[in-house]
Formats: sequence, C-alpha cells, structure tokens
Amino acid sequence: MKSFVFAIGDLHGNYDLFQKLLKDYDPAIHQLVLIGDLNDRGPKTKQCFFQGMQLVQETGAIYLRGNHEEYFLQFLQSPEDWFYPYLRNGGEETIESLLHPGATEEYSPTEIAMMIRSQYKELIDFLCERPLYYEWGKYLFVHAGVDLNKKDWHETDPSDFIWIREPFHEGKNQTGKTIVFGHTITPMLHGDMQTTDLWIKDSKIGIDGGAVFGGSLHGVVFDEHGIIQDIEYQNNEGPWQSRF
Repeated sequence: MKSFVFAIGDLHGNYDLFQKLLKDYDPAIHQLVLIGDLNDRGPKTKQCFFQGMQLVQETGAIYLRGNHEEYFLQFLQSPEDWFYPYLRNGGEETIESLLHPGATEEYSPTEIAMMIRSQYKELIDFLCERPLYYEWGKYLFVHAGVDLNKKDWHETDPSDFIWIREPFHEGKNQTGKTIVFGHTITPMLHGDMQTTDLWIKDSKIGIDGGAVFGGSLHGVVFDEHGIIQDIEYQNNEGPWQSRF
C-alpha cells in the first residue's frame, strides 16, 4: 500500500485543471483515485477519458465509475431512448468532443452511437470495467455515497454508489469508514451555493467543488491519519453558475 492517496474530484471535461493537479501527483508515493464523472458538460471529455485510462494502465490509478460515465454507456446501449436526456445532462459536449462540433445535429442518435462504438471500442470496454468504490485503510472512496441504512455498506445497490444524494448526506455514518465522495457539489452541501471548500461532516468528505460550473477542482492528499493537503484550483474561465 502506498503512503498517500491523491483523490481528484469530478472533472467534467476540465482537462486543463486536471493537468494542473497532476503536476503534484507522484506515482511512487501516491495512490491516485479519480472520483468519477470525467465526462460531460465541459469541453475536453476526450482528453480526460484518455488521460484517465492512461493513468490506470501506466500508474495503477483507480478510476471510479460516476453517474455521467453511466449516462454515456446507457446512451451507447439505447441511443434513441437516452439521447435527449443525455444531451440535457451534458452529453452534447461529450459527443462533440469524441466526434466533432455539430455532430449531435448532423447525425441520428443511432448513427452517433454506432460511430462512437466503432472508433472507441477500447475506451468503452475500459469504462464498462470501472469499479464502484475503492477501500484504502480507514477510507472509502466512492462517486456518490453508500446506503447508510444497510448493516453492511457493501450491500449498497450499485445505482446508489453512483447516484445517491440526501439519504447519504443526511444519514448517520456508522460504517467505521471515512467516506470520500464527489457527485454533489460542495456549494450545495454547504447550503449557500457559493462555498467551494471541501465539505466535511460525520466522517464524510465531499470533494466536488463544482469546477465545471465555475467553481473549483480539488486534489486532496490523505495519509492514514487524515487530510494532509488540499490543492484547489479555481475555474476562472467563467462566472459561477448555480445550474445543477
């Protein structure tokens, strides 16, 4: 087991901020954990996807499945059913990053899915294999959270690992684990739709600072005792947007 974990919050196509954080990543001492949602909404999903895959293959990084990876895979599986819901949740940016600008208007949903499946088979196979959680000592890393009503959190429904919100945020954590998660932006967890700092409560640590909405991207370094560094980069390309 490496001496530290380096956990990175939801990227959503913010490749440039991703690169800034990776300057502090040392594979010799850090276990890198990508908390999921590398795609959708932001402009550079393709670069984020392939960087994530490379880090897993070359440095042993952990890339967790998020609900937006799930959206993407569901669209590819049933394009006619999922096309418009996926577009409403940031899928247009992903499709155009993987194909080209205007692709969502130029082709039918089925044609889009066929082209992506044909051109990116290795990537799709990789995304299908992403784990739902990662345990490291007293820490549990997961995209959205766990079902705190289960006697054993391992029995959480697979969809809850990537989708759960309030029941996890508000439930009592009796798992014995410090749970590090993304999915819900920390400005929402703080209750003011402004504060992008980490959200820490009841041995739960929210690290999604809402970078794609004009918030910030966190890279959090843990040792066995707690947080030793929080590297936060603000997304200065646009004003804060409270759409979610």
